[in-house]
Amino acid sequence: MTPQEASLKSAEICQLAPVVPVLVIDDASKARSLAEALVSGGLPALEITLRTPAALDAIREMSKVEGGVVGAGTLLTPEDVLAAKEAGALFGVSPGATDRLLDACEDADLPLLPGAATATEAMRLLERGYTVQKFFPAEAAGGAPALKAIGAPLPQIKFCPTGGVSLANAMDYLGLPNTLCVGGSWVAPKDKVVAGDWDGIRELARAAAALK
Repeated sequence: MTPQEASLKSAEICQLAPVVPVLVIDDASKARSLAEALVSGGLPALEITLRTPAALDAIREMSKVEGGVVGAGTLLTPEDVLAAKEAGALFGVSPGATDRLLDACEDADLPLLPGAATATEAMRLLERGYTVQKFFPAEAAGGAPALKAIGAPLPQIKFCPTGGVSLANAMDYLGLPNTLCVGGSWVAPKDKVVAGDWDGIRELARAAAALK
């Protein structure tokens, strides 16, 4: 998969809904019900971060949910890429980008949303062919004003800002011409996941899906 092909696929996924839930899952037995609540609430693209031992099993379970498009976040190594692909991930997300990671995703035909926080990082990814990127950590890197400023000289790059994005500031990003969607964890609060409050999560998803 070429970087150009990866970016086209990433753009399709980013445009499924205004918000991509960023999920840290500790208990894979809850993964399928969580995915069903989010997808039925209008958020089909799901990013499961590889930060817990349950993550790969969660990807396997969520991949069974009709209408869901499940991806793996926090990809750091080629081994992560292969494990995510084997588990059923349809796309990948990384906090930054290294040549080894980019090579691995391209070789595995896994569309990657590579992370960038500065104009130089964004330009290097663009030079390789990535026109769709993750802006991370969004709030710490300057928030919507910084992303707007980066967009002025680099209008050909579209972003999914993630990191500190919430219901309160999501529209600051979604109103920018270089933002396709945002990534956020607020649609699946840990207390609601632990309690199995799927109706509550579904309502949060509906509110997020209506943002744009």
